[in-house]
Amino acid sequence: MSDRVAAIGCGAIGMALIEALNRDPGAPSVGALLYRRVQRNTFPDLQHFQSLAGLLAWRPSLAVECAGHAAVGEYLPPLLEAGIDVILASVGALADAAVAEKLAAAAEKGNARLVVVSGAIGGIDALRAARHAGLDQVTYVGRKPPKAWAGTPAAQSVDLEALTEATTVFEGTAREAARLYPRNANVTATVAFAGLGLDRTQVHLIADPATALNIHELDAAGAFGRLNLRLENAALPGNPRSSHLASLSLEHAVREHFRHIKI
Repeated sequence: MSDRVAAIGCGAIGMALIEALNRDPGAPSVGALLYRRVQRNTFPDLQHFQSLAGLLAWRPSLAVECAGHAAVGEYLPPLLEAGIDVILASVGALADAAVAEKLAAAAEKGNARLVVVSGAIGGIDALRAARHAGLDQVTYVGRKPPKAWAGTPAAQSVDLEALTEATTVFEGTAREAARLYPRNANVTATVAFAGLGLDRTQVHLIADPATALNIHELDAAGAFGRLNLRLENAALPGNPRSSHLASLSLEHAVREHFRHIKI
């Protein structure tokens, strides 16, 4: 299979992905970029497209979405219908049942695969396995510095700049968290889909002035035993809302896509 890889989106995560893959001569390189506001002096060696039609004509063997929830419903169905495998970063978009059904139908029609990455959280493989024996409870806690919650509903109820102690800004189900905090929903949705689903997964989101890290905690219990995980992730340079591990997870997924032995 040709490693003809295209990136969709050129924000902080997209740029980190392209830079990491293209500086490693042993990795599949990104050859094309779909980005509406693309500037030619950004990655000048890549094929640049501002329309999906141009990218489809280029015919990638793999597309990597890192453009946000709005792009998922617009760009991914035509790619999947065309038989092009897609790696999905904006997992929270699947919380919209209509979008999820549209993607599933497109993947089936094109005999293509939609690959969901674990992103900034770990333990997803264990959670997926454990649910087959039965899960009793799954709780996710997301703790970030106050500036990471700017522009979210948290800013309307809490003076983020004045916080002196950890403050819970949301408590509820994964479905409600994904609706109210779409820019922070990817980990929440990933945990929910791997375990008990959107309505039975409990979520706590915390603004903590004592940390400069993005901290993710996962607690699950069931017939398998108990899982307790805490990840202290450095933020992605240029984007305090995203963990560096989210970008690394995409990079790993691209590398694995073209390997015959996958771990």
